[in-house]
Amino acid sequence: MLTVAADIDVLARFGRALADPIRCRLLLALREAPAHPSDLAEQLGISRTRLSNHLACLRDCGLVVAVPVGRRTRYNLADARLGHALDDLRTAVVAVDADRHCANAADEGCC
Repeated sequence: MLTVAADIDVLARFGRALADPIRCRLLLALREAPAHPSDLAEQLGISRTRLSNHLACLRDCGLVVAVPVGRRTRYNLADARLGHALDDLRTAVVAVDADRHCANAADEGCC
């Protein structure tokens, strides 16, 4: 069993990852299927440099893993349970406050 401090650290890392819309989109895309960075950049409509920075953040948070496949790298969710957690969070928020939106997502105190 994790300690309270470890639990808080895990949740804070997950929260930091979800705090950015591009990282949310990346996690949701990887929930569907593992993918190569070039495919993810095209799917999300962002530059490979920008994508690389977000993937590095998600790796550092322990949410995705890079898997070498020949000369390329494929990204997967670090644990299949993360896909279920994303689904649970998404549906729980919609079920509770379907008509509520953050006034300014950039604000620290939002929601």
